Amino acid sequence: MEEVKGRQVTTLYLLPQKGKLPVADRQLIERKIAENVYRLKAPKKNLCTDTTAKVPSSNPGQPGQVHQHDIAIVGGGMVGMALACSLASMLLTKHLSVAIIDSNPALFNGVGVKKEGTPDPRVSTVTPATISFFKDIGAWKYVEDNRHAYFDKMQVWDYTGLGYTRYNARDVNKDVLGCVVENRVLHSSLLSCIQSTDFPKTIYPSKLMTLHQNSSSMGVGSTSSASPSCERGHPVKLDLSDGSSLCAKLVVGADGSKSRVRELAGFKTTGWNYSQSAIICTVEHSVENHCAWQRFLPAGPIALLPVGDNFSNIVWTMNPKEAADRKVMNEGDFLKDVNYALDYGYGPHPRSSTLGNGGIFSWLKPDVTLSANESFEVPPKVVKLASERMAFPLSLMHANNYASKHVVLIGDAAHTVHPLAGQGVNLGFGDASSLSRVIAEGIAVGTDIGEVSLLKKYEAERKLENIAMMAVLDGIQKAYSVDFGPLNILRAAAFHGANYISPLKRSIISYASGEQRLPIFS
Repeated sequence: MEEVKGRQVTTLYLLPQKGKLPVADRQLIERKIAENVYRLKAPKKNLCTDTTAKVPSSNPGQPGQVHQHDIAIVGGGMVGMALACSLASMLLTKHLSVAIIDSNPALFNGVGVKKEGTPDPRVSTVTPATISFFKDIGAWKYVEDNRHAYFDKMQVWDYTGLGYTRYNARDVNKDVLGCVVENRVLHSSLLSCIQSTDFPKTIYPSKLMTLHQNSSSMGVGSTSSASPSCERGHPVKLDLSDGSSLCAKLVVGADGSKSRVRELAGFKTTGWNYSQSAIICTVEHSVENHCAWQRFLPAGPIALLPVGDNFSNIVWTMNPKEAADRKVMNEGDFLKDVNYALDYGYGPHPRSSTLGNGGIFSWLKPDVTLSANESFEVPPKVVKLASERMAFPLSLMHANNYASKHVVLIGDAAHTVHPLAGQGVNLGFGDASSLSRVIAEGIAVGTDIGEVSLLKKYEAERKLENIAMMAVLDGIQKAYSVDFGPLNILRAAAFHGANYISPLKRSIISYASGEQRLPIFS
């Protein structure tokens, strides 16, 4: 307990799930909570359990009820929770008091994850860099306890039969190119990770309404005098939808593409709609799939990603009218369309006579990678639709700035990209890793963690990398938005160059893995 303005405040701890920590550590945390209960004479039902988090709520009728935190993370999704876990894992930041503001019941009731059964259609393809980050913060072991699918091969080709390339983890002396994981597994693993620590965090089951910074107010119809002011050193005040308030030194917007933090703090954005939608769903094969497949079609790419057992995930980009039709068509017709798109539909298979000798790149034969000698394969046939079909519009959005004084954006709140390479959430995890490291560096030299000069270091580091990835993905999308003979030949040449020019292929794999920048941006 600590004294704040003459009153006692107790830090609540989320208990780790049984079996996740040594008994001695769990008993220590339980004893701390029991001591707080005894001192406050509080009913035991008001405390956190290993699956439920209850937090002290401020009563709007009592002006003194304003809770103080070092950092307020608005958004408890995958990226927001990853930031919290990263802060909890580092010596210089694990003492920080963190508020997580999110009305998602999963943060209190637990994320329902079953290793058996049908995979959820909402998945992420996490890169080796993201896997390393999860291992560093202690979350990957929880992913491995649940369903996940590593893949070490990827085949990419187009509908013309001209463009084709294969990638293999052995090309860069790696074991895997990535891992496909259900979003709910990633989220649950991060929750388990944060529960396994004594990190001082409080989860507020609410939504952000307004932000106040010093004498200014951010939000329609509110003024800074409408509610109590914050203590010195906690200059940002957040008013929540349940009437409670809290103050923080730093507010992190991790609340998605329609970020309330971004809106209230006045960050401007640049972007556009693609006039495309993506259909996602889980499908089943008669055999297990171990490869990631992507074929570029006239209306957009279709990807077939392994998710474990005989299941795969479909991400199919098309125009909105086609997406609306395919979302509701009967299962038989939909499966026919999927198999058509992944096989001979729209054009022939790449010709082995052209691919076998490398064409104009045959002079590079002595230096070709292992995957350059692998033959074209037809993806495993889809035999069953195993989940509902979901459709969502595609767009590109980028915040002109990520940071201002005491406010910073991460993940989809700062940028959204086309899903054709599955890089969106990996960029967000990169943001979380970078921001936590910059905060630690600021603490090490005694800098205010909300100081704009410190936060701009994070922005400078991440903005360049995010824009580079967005430019690559947007360029690919636009290159395949036109069906034109000469352009088709140029695209085919690019595919073949990626397949047969070893340094280029290795650079592409390393860049897509999140392990290095493209040379032009280095």
